[in-house]
Amino acid sequence: MERTQTNEPKVSAFSLSSIRAKKALEESSKGIIKEVLHLPTESFTETEMLLYWNKYAQRLGDKGYKIMESLLLINDPKLNSTAISIELPNEGSKLDFEKELHGLLGYLKGHLHNHDITIEVIVNESVENKRSFNDQDRYNRFLEINPNIELLRTTFGLDLNV
Repeated sequence: MERTQTNEPKVSAFSLSSIRAKKALEESSKGIIKEVLHLPTESFTETEMLLYWNKYAQRLGDKGYKIMESLLLINDPKLNSTAISIELPNEGSKLDFEKELHGLLGYLKGHLHNHDITIEVIVNESVENKRSFNDQDRYNRFLEINPNIELLRTTFGLDLNV
């Protein structure tokens, strides 16, 4: 094996000259002006945002992430300038949603060409009291949907047992 020799003197990492060399390197790098990146901030409509929102949800569903897909589609997000807000039913769904938040945000920023987009998750735990239906209520509802149910009931002599 052949060793290549350099004409530069070796500097120990623990010597004063290494500290001077490190400071000189830091000083020389301070003079470099970093280029400021101007990320796109094109305007977009709520319809365009919803289109890409739903496409992203469908992509997740196709990959097998059905829970995330359902969280994205639980209700339509609202747009206010570049701030998107979505309402979720509980804290647990918010935590699940936040796991995918960065991926969704990156997807929307890229496809909508706007890097000022933010997403706010609102938890709304106010659950409406669901009325318990008895057999008569269910029958009346089905009768509204399909009046032929009455014909079926009378033809076969069915009783509601109310």
